[in-house]
Amino acid sequence: MQFGIFTVGDVTRDPTTGVTPSEHERIRAMVRYARHAEAVGLDVFATGEHHNPPFVPSSPTTLLGYIAGSTERLVLSTSTTLITTNDPVKIAEDFAMLQHLAGPERVDLMLGRGNTAPVYPWFGQEIENSVPLTVENYQLLRALWDAEGPIDFEGRFRAPLHGFVSTPRPVDGVAPFVWHGSIRTPEVAEIAAYFGDGFFANNIFWPPEHYTRLIGLYRQRFEHHGHGPANTATVGLGGQFFMRRNSQDAWNEFQPYFDEAPVYGHGPSMADFTERTPLTVGSPQQVIDRTLTFREHFGDYQRQLFLVDHAGLPEKTVLEQLDLLGEILPTLRAEFEARRPAGVPSDPPTHAERLAARAVPQPA
Repeated sequence: MQFGIFTVGDVTRDPTTGVTPSEHERIRAMVRYARHAEAVGLDVFATGEHHNPPFVPSSPTTLLGYIAGSTERLVLSTSTTLITTNDPVKIAEDFAMLQHLAGPERVDLMLGRGNTAPVYPWFGQEIENSVPLTVENYQLLRALWDAEGPIDFEGRFRAPLHGFVSTPRPVDGVAPFVWHGSIRTPEVAEIAAYFGDGFFANNIFWPPEHYTRLIGLYRQRFEHHGHGPANTATVGLGGQFFMRRNSQDAWNEFQPYFDEAPVYGHGPSMADFTERTPLTVGSPQQVIDRTLTFREHFGDYQRQLFLVDHAGLPEKTVLEQLDLLGEILPTLRAEFEARRPAGVPSDPPTHAERLAARAVPQPA
């Protein structure tokens, strides 16, 4: 099972010191977090995509390409790439290029509609079209990656393509593995299932029952479309924690950051939020115990990412969180695998596995 971290790249004032990092400081810190994640034994680093303050990751492949040059085995991904407002041609080209630079086993991506309404008009689109944009743009992206020659494409939302070939081509003709992320949209679960892609639930803002419905739909439709039994579908989850050796120390230290967090500050109390959502604030053992309950709600899954660097937490604290995560990582791996039934994959499909699958004739 893969474990890693994802960042939303918020530039937030530290409520305990009043210090706000510069954009430069925040971007460089994300690079250090990725390197440290690899050093403590994590498998994945993923970055969001945002085009508005207080967030800075507007160019995910630039960030991931830079990180690739100073890491050796870390899987580089996104959380998410905006399929609605990015040109599918640019997505196809950027991630194929990243494959060539980082190595095909080290690159995948997560596609999503995005949850920032103003982004749509900034890129010439309307939020009311978000679902049809998702469908059309992903169909084009798949065509660009999978075609063995030039393609012709005419759709509703972009200029037609005639005899077009995106370059560079994916390594070995096999595109990066795609996850589809959603917190509320069943159509996204259907797209993931139809293509046999992965489905990712961010597992942060809502009670487990909310995500159970989407993941259950995805698994059901994955089997319906002939990709295999429902329990073998590729599922990823988010989550977040704040750890200290002593649970009360964790609670006391994280409280001011929770209260000012840009995504949920000034809302529910931390006590209510930790009770109703997967946020865990406490000791390492409490984080282990809570994380292991995720499979009780969602079934066996292949990737677990944690948000650890948000809400103004200082760099020193984030690195300490990664150290603690590295300490409990062997236990999490062992416990998840001990519970996993035979025949259920422990990891997402690898590049080598997907390359081998291309040689097997597939039904239309």
